[in-house]
Amino acid sequence: MTESISARLRAAIARHAEAGRIALSGETRVSYAELGAGIDAAAAILHGRGVTRGDRVGLVAPKDPAAIMAYFGAMQAGACVCFVEPGLAPEVLAEQAALVGMRHLVVAPAHAERLAVPALEGLARHALADLSGEGAFAAALGPEDEAMLLFTSGSTGRPKGVLLRHKSLVCNADGVLAHTGTGPTDRLLHVMPLYHTNGLNNQLIVPFLAGAEVMLMERFQPEAALGRLRTGGITYMTGVPTIYARMLPHLLPGERFPCLRFLRCGSAPITPILHRQIEEAFGVPLVVSYGLSEATCTSTMNPPGARRIGTIGTVLKGQEVRLFDPVTGLEAAPGREGEIRISGPALMRGYLGSEEAPITDGWLRTGDLGSFDADGYLAITGRIKDVIIRGGENISPALIERHLAVHPSIRDCCVVGAPDADLGEVPVAFVVLRDGAGLDEPSLQAFVRASLARIYVPARIRPLERLPLNAVGKVNRKVLRDLANQEQTAQGPL
Repeated sequence: MTESISARLRAAIARHAEAGRIALSGETRVSYAELGAGIDAAAAILHGRGVTRGDRVGLVAPKDPAAIMAYFGAMQAGACVCFVEPGLAPEVLAEQAALVGMRHLVVAPAHAERLAVPALEGLARHALADLSGEGAFAAALGPEDEAMLLFTSGSTGRPKGVLLRHKSLVCNADGVLAHTGTGPTDRLLHVMPLYHTNGLNNQLIVPFLAGAEVMLMERFQPEAALGRLRTGGITYMTGVPTIYARMLPHLLPGERFPCLRFLRCGSAPITPILHRQIEEAFGVPLVVSYGLSEATCTSTMNPPGARRIGTIGTVLKGQEVRLFDPVTGLEAAPGREGEIRISGPALMRGYLGSEEAPITDGWLRTGDLGSFDADGYLAITGRIKDVIIRGGENISPALIERHLAVHPSIRDCCVVGAPDADLGEVPVAFVVLRDGAGLDEPSLQAFVRASLARIYVPARIRPLERLPLNAVGKVNRKVLRDLANQEQTAQGPL
């Protein structure tokens, strides 16, 4: 691996331009020739304005072709680039910029006035509208150069910068391309945010390398997304479970999409029942994958033609995934559960703004528990930090959730630990009921008790209209823990 992702993209875009292919569509259509010229021009202009190799550059813009050209142009100029969440308050953005040593900020017109504040005056400011034109520049970059900056939060909720190198992006892209077979005849419906690793690595870099067309949607709306699937010739789409669940009620009975070959799902757990409902409704395989920003994006994925429900797929080419005993640090015996750890070129260089060091001896500790089957398909069995310790016994919330999810009255559920004066912690279940169903707490507790040991029976089961989600569609367990704690404080010991 001797080249940068920028060099790979520049060469691929030139090939697809010669073939006359379309790169982006949606509100406007952009050919690969126009995409390549736009990236080259942005790189040249930013280089002329002092962006140099290794500079950290933030970009605040809507999801549109100009922003995408500027992003990859800054990377081609040698910068380590970050799409900033557009809704961040200026003070929060200033904190993040200081945290990672950001020197430049590219701003779209829609955000210019809001971000013209003293807290951001230390950053060199570039108007997105000024980065179009003519010219070309490509820095001499190698696999070890910094390429991408992502923000994530730890258990404290404070932001951390995830620093990824060019070789990491190349490794992820090659693995996803090999697993999915993405090619020039594909058309992706892009509904994820650009500040999320999947929205960048798997939904821009991968299709651009393959010569596919990316149809952009600024925001996900169920009816609008289905309209694109019906008329846009979409061959695949990537989302989180919540996205597909919100599309289901808007599907016509027996509806099928002739061009659609699969749906991809990641970033949050999905129950087998919802998995089957989505496949039956859309008539195509739902391909579940798994990964972390700290390992670029995707480390395991179900092959579209051989998916297994209940698993997160097989390991991508170029990466290594093994299971380890989280206490002893020794590799788990074959067939046994262990902490999922990842190794290989996809791993981040490290965090910025945090002393945390989750990579030990070349292995990224994910905090997720899993097990491999005989054919190399990995299944997540729980999460170390989510484990509930009841009277000294470890309880996996995922086990209770999988069981509750099959009850006919429950549409969705999440189990968290709540403090208990006697047992230390007990499980509390938050459930979303199906239309017309009422909460019968004793009956649901008996349902769990009928199949699982007594320690798994939730001490309380509480209904919610919907589970709280974070910005990328994952259930926000911290909010639910806070709810459980507040309720205990109000009602007294369980």
